[in-house]
Amino acid sequence: MHTSVTCTSLSFAWPDGTSVFEDLDVAFGPGRTGLVGVNGSGKSTLLKLIARQLTPADGTLRIAGEVGYLPQNVTLDTALRIDETLGIAARRAALHAIEAGDAAEEHFETLGDDWDVEERALATLDELGLGHIDLDRTIGEVSGGESVLLRLAALLLGRPDVLLLDEPTNNLDLYARKRLYGAVASWPG
Repeated sequence: MHTSVTCTSLSFAWPDGTSVFEDLDVAFGPGRTGLVGVNGSGKSTLLKLIARQLTPADGTLRIAGEVGYLPQNVTLDTALRIDETLGIAARRAALHAIEAGDAAEEHFETLGDDWDVEERALATLDELGLGHIDLDRTIGEVSGGESVLLRLAALLLGRPDVLLLDEPTNNLDLYARKRLYGAVASWPG
């Protein structure tokens, strides 16, 4: 079985010396995996280690490909435009400049082969129930649940090989949870 994430003899402790886990050996293959445990057992810590947001005290961590990580608590700058949040603002601006007749080389370099960047973004937003949100709006104009889904949309657009979701249904209503479940069910990684 091909593994996407392998932890070997992984250990982590907080700065005060409190051990979270020692000599952890675990491997996750492609497909969906749920991590279940009581509060404080180290689930979020393990995800942060895999996402390289924390450094293990000991052991090795091997990851096949790029990691996308949706933390438990999403905080986004309310002044950011939606396209900035999605990570497509520069490519979108280059596309619009080219469409307006500006053939400057830097626009083509910025855009690369991503000519459908705007359509993919709008399709991803629609899949998550956010099709009503204009790419020029700001984060301050959307709800907390919508901002979580926008962060997920940004990750999906980035096409990571490994997608880590830490309690992604926090702050989501029933409709948004169903959209999230659909996105996870169709995720190929």
